[in-house]
Amino acid sequence: MPIFRIHHITRYEYDRPVKESVNEIKIFPSQCPGQEVLQHDLTITGYPDVQTFTDYFGNKTGGFNILTAHKTLKIESKLLVRTTATSQLQLNFHSGFEQLKDEVSGNLQLLEMAQTAPVKAQETITDIITTINANGKSVAAVTEHCSEYIFRHFKYIKGITNIETTVDEILQHKAGVCQDFAHLMLQILRSCQIPSRYVSGYICPNKDGLRGEGATHAWVEVYIPGTGWAGIDPTNNVWVTNKHVKLAVGRDFKDCTPVKGTFKGPAKQQLSVFVAVGYEDGYVFEELNNVHLQGQQQEEVQKEEGAGQQ
Repeated sequence: MPIFRIHHITRYEYDRPVKESVNEIKIFPSQCPGQEVLQHDLTITGYPDVQTFTDYFGNKTGGFNILTAHKTLKIESKLLVRTTATSQLQLNFHSGFEQLKDEVSGNLQLLEMAQTAPVKAQETITDIITTINANGKSVAAVTEHCSEYIFRHFKYIKGITNIETTVDEILQHKAGVCQDFAHLMLQILRSCQIPSRYVSGYICPNKDGLRGEGATHAWVEVYIPGTGWAGIDPTNNVWVTNKHVKLAVGRDFKDCTPVKGTFKGPAKQQLSVFVAVGYEDGYVFEELNNVHLQGQQQEEVQKEEGAGQQ
């Protein structure tokens, strides 16, 4: 049962003072089977009161305001977490779509997680489904083949997409990062009527060569009859075990955004995200990413931190 020490800093810097900064954060570790929170310290510029609540999807969420003028907003999370899941998942590879239909029927949350978003290239999605969804495959097998398809046919390239990139654009690029692959996989699985949800968190591979270390990571959880929710990471084509630390779940990225908010002021903003993952053997992986965000308005300006988009 590995223990990880995760240090996550989100820093917004403005070229002139801004005010009335209203923010929502979802950087609290999920209280779920498979991980145990040993310590979590949160420090925010100005030490505002953080009001916490549980959102519709069960995520612990914080809200805070900084009303006075400021040129920097720093949100720092220090997390010590033990992952207790086994390295080998026990999945039901026999349950099929008839059993899935029975379990989903009448369950509003599962029905919601099976609804597709409108995309222009749905015919391309249908072609992918034809490739991965041979007759007689179980739900888990279709999910596994979907992950493998994305892993083999889409390149992992930073910088060509952003938090607003659509599934249509991902299909055109044939490339992206973890957030993009999660969104594509959701569209494919939901088109197969498989309930699935977006997951934000961290990946902690410790020299194992998995992609996505050093930033907030994203993957997918799929509902498998006879098993329940199981995580799968199309960026690395692996089922999620004890190397992933989970923060939040939702329909897509916007439900799980680590940090988002608004401020007032005619300022340009610069976002930097630092993530360090420390391992029990003393190895520490650190990465600092700078993301330029434009904001030149007198009215409210939005800001968001993406997953794996640095």
